[in-house]
Amino acid sequence: MKRWGCINPLINADLSAAGHGDQVLITDGNYPALSKKPPEARIVYLGLRSGEPKVTDVLKTILQEINVEAAVVMSPEQGRPEIFDEFDELLPGVTITQAGRQEFYEKASLKNVRLVISTGENRTFANILLTIGVAAAK
Repeated sequence: MKRWGCINPLINADLSAAGHGDQVLITDGNYPALSKKPPEARIVYLGLRSGEPKVTDVLKTILQEINVEAAVVMSPEQGRPEIFDEFDELLPGVTITQAGRQEFYEKASLKNVRLVISTGENRTFANILLTIGVAAAK
């Protein structure tokens, strides 16, 4: 068994099969994952209870497994959700663009989205679409 990083076998399998330009969607507990499911994606439901796990907890783990070259967040019509500061901190040097609700749903429903991870996150607008970058040389 793996000792660190992601130990979820479904997530590991999909991350291993994904390539440069494929995408991973991490959603809050309010996101309509089933009705907005991309055609090629698997949905992994991690929500244990309201608030757990947090999107940022899942993001930290995923970042141990893949390189991210870009990200898109769902933005409200007004204001800036607090979680956006956490995304900026966790993804230094990564361009994070904002999309309104409907535009985000469209982007997150395309065929290059390979994996949807639904969390128990209860903060609103805590959805992030990651574009996988090239593997880093060690």
